[in-house]
Amino acid sequence: MSEESTTPDPVELLGRALEAANRRDLDAVSSSFAEDATFDGRALGDHFQGRAAIRSFLEDWFGTYEELEFGLEEVRDLGNGVVFAVVVQNGRPAGSAGHLRQREGWVFVWVRGLIARLTISEVDEARAAAERLAQERG
Repeated sequence: MSEESTTPDPVELLGRALEAANRRDLDAVSSSFAEDATFDGRALGDHFQGRAAIRSFLEDWFGTYEELEFGLEEVRDLGNGVVFAVVVQNGRPAGSAGHLRQREGWVFVWVRGLIARLTISEVDEARAAAERLAQERG
């Protein structure tokens, strides 16, 4: 008799979190993070500790946009709870006719089905960091 894994697939969980973000369901996005999660937005120079602080940041971030959509250009489960993704944000800032496109590397550390750490930086830097992290956690 084969046993199915009860460990949630982090790539699937990431997809759900981004779908929630695209719906602007910040409760669902926030619940993807562990209570003591760390968000390190190197690309923006931001650092937040804990689900409540991350939620507050998300509210502020989403509040600056009339339209905002997240897309996955690439996603790789590197094992040991580490997922690397190239995320593209497309949006229209509030009160503007202009458009923003932002492409970043996101490194996730998943623990028990929740994001324990999210680090955002330049794509190549994030890819290298994710690969090192997956090896270290192995």
